[in-house]
Amino acid sequence: MGYGNISPQGIPANIIASFEAMCGWLFFALATGLLYGRFSRPSARILFSRNMVVTPAEPFPKLMFRIVNQRSNMLMEMESRMMLVLVDHTNDQHNRKYYSLKLEVANIIFFPMNWTLVHVINEESPLYGKSTEELSRQEAEILIHVKGFDDTFSQILHTSYSYQHDQIVWNARFQRAYETDENGNIIMHLNEIHRYETVI
Repeated sequence: MGYGNISPQGIPANIIASFEAMCGWLFFALATGLLYGRFSRPSARILFSRNMVVTPAEPFPKLMFRIVNQRSNMLMEMESRMMLVLVDHTNDQHNRKYYSLKLEVANIIFFPMNWTLVHVINEESPLYGKSTEELSRQEAEILIHVKGFDDTFSQILHTSYSYQHDQIVWNARFQRAYETDENGNIIMHLNEIHRYETVI
């Protein structure tokens, strides 16, 4: 059994119905674009070593940490910056001071495996002459920023990390996190990136 048809009658009613239909299609198009843009946005999955190490070297010790790409995509034009944050407690105040830490190699073209970033603790370094007790008293924190170009999505990725003063291991060095099989292929062990050994 039929109930008849309901349709707009007259020019004003047709204009309103057309406007409602257009708004409905625009809403669905906007929602689809927002959802696609949200879930298709690339994100960097860069793994940082749990600790930084200070390795004795001549003529100056070196502060190091390691990163590795957890995905199989190619990252290029990698750039890293490191900054030291110290809290000044003089005059019963808590003022944060920021110091740039120069890296030996701050840029690499390709990022196929792990990357060990090194800061030399020389006379120009804000860490020069500081003891672990002094870094603890000043609540030292090291901020890391890494930027790179994702070849898969053709977009620039950013990621950041930080190390507290108690995450710095003195007189240590990282162990190798990869090996070569019988065919000459390099096998990277992501869980080995955190391993270090004490240097006597």
